Amino acid sequence: MTDSGLAPLPASDRPDIAARLRDALLAASFTADGLLDLLGAPAYAALARSETVPALRATRGDTPLETLVRLFLLQQPVPHARVAAILPAGEALEAGWLTRVGGDEVAATVDVRPYGGPGGEDWFIVSDLGCAVGGAGGIGQRDEGVVLGVGGASTTLAGITVRTPVASALDLGTGSGIQALHAVQHATRVTATDLNPRALHTTALTLALSGAPAADLREGSLFAPVRDDEKFDLIVSNPPFVISPGARLTYRDGGMGGDDLCRSLVQQAGERLTEGGFAQFLANWQHVAGEDWQDRLRSWVPRGCDAWIVQREVQDITQYAELWLRDAGDHRADPVEYQARYDAWLDEFEARKVRAVGFGWITLRGTGAAEPSVTVEEWPHPVEQPLGEAIRAHFERLDYLRAHDDAALLDSRFRLAAEVVQEQVGLPGAEDPEHVVLRQHRGMRRATKVDTVGAGFAGVCDGTLSAGRILDAIAQLVGEDPVVLRDRTPAQIRLLVEQGFLEPVR
Repeated sequence: MTDSGLAPLPASDRPDIAARLRDALLAASFTADGLLDLLGAPAYAALARSETVPALRATRGDTPLETLVRLFLLQQPVPHARVAAILPAGEALEAGWLTRVGGDEVAATVDVRPYGGPGGEDWFIVSDLGCAVGGAGGIGQRDEGVVLGVGGASTTLAGITVRTPVASALDLGTGSGIQALHAVQHATRVTATDLNPRALHTTALTLALSGAPAADLREGSLFAPVRDDEKFDLIVSNPPFVISPGARLTYRDGGMGGDDLCRSLVQQAGERLTEGGFAQFLANWQHVAGEDWQDRLRSWVPRGCDAWIVQREVQDITQYAELWLRDAGDHRADPVEYQARYDAWLDEFEARKVRAVGFGWITLRGTGAAEPSVTVEEWPHPVEQPLGEAIRAHFERLDYLRAHDDAALLDSRFRLAAEVVQEQVGLPGAEDPEHVVLRQHRGMRRATKVDTVGAGFAGVCDGTLSAGRILDAIAQLVGEDPVVLRDRTPAQIRLLVEQGFLEPVR
């Protein structure tokens, strides 16, 4: 397959060759763990920064693993005889994984990067040369139809995705197939779409080389390739969410005005979800003068869906423009051209009254509830990945709280979540703390202030006594009217349950 300005890709209809190539790569320990052992932590980290010199120095020998690293990761020509002793070189040349260069050397036609699955699987992500994380070509080698490898955004999405077994999953804008690769492990049927036919071809290579089941690959934008009657238990997308003037780079630029692509993606997902199904996206959104950004995002949520939207980062428009100009290598171009492109970004933002751009996660869940829950929050702090199970549990707790009024809540039993600690803040020597903070060391790693009753209540919750009985005991200890305490505490209990500090005992 050829694209203007891009090298032909290996054949995607030869799974037999991909399987033999996979066996040879594994036999040589060309895996994520093998790379770390060979290169060492400093060189491995430098490669992720597009610095290849330490890795080149670490692979000056002629072992099979050193040869494969130079061939597939560093894009260095390697003597044919050396490769033939490791791989089925003739078949790899025939299928287009390798190409002859010079007199007796071969070179890779694609970047092949080891990638460790969540269960310890040894997978391989295929991408265009120089377009993996830390690819040998580095930042700035960006053709319109290029297919990127694993990046921070793709691993973030993979980590937050709910991984329950499902019948059907949809990966919108599959790229090199990372999300589809994860999905085929727990979905009976996986559909992957992309506007770029080269991306679909690359996804097929990623799945075959990783020894994973094939996906149903469809060309088209967003939901266009999906039939009107199709619904899915899981929808994931790391879309081209960059808010830019125009759509110069297919892999990142949405091609719609402002944040319309992300808004359309979210709004259209609702009718494609089964009840109880999840749709999870990464997105950018505009912070517009005179408009509450949280209200803007609430307006995106489709009917029949609960939503949890987390803003992880905010950049002013100059930071944002500079980030993506550097991503495309424009900062290395002619200064006059760079300034013109920078001006175009700022003109676009000023015309739309955009003051900043937010980035974060959007999770929808199909629900039949009469009043869906929509939570929009800012949480820029570190979290524990993978977070998929914590996200699933968040929506499960929403169901619980919806089904329990205050009376039912007081009749329920709760257990303090694992690895929650209490911190007391106040002046040294003071008899009582100014306030008490409960802090999680798992999942979202939240911290929340509680009063002394809330702290005492949480500390006693071990699943044996009902909330009402615990409050009655606390009232007796502090000399407070138990009726008053029962009346004012359920709101605090609800917050602690919603945020995952307390777990209902079913």
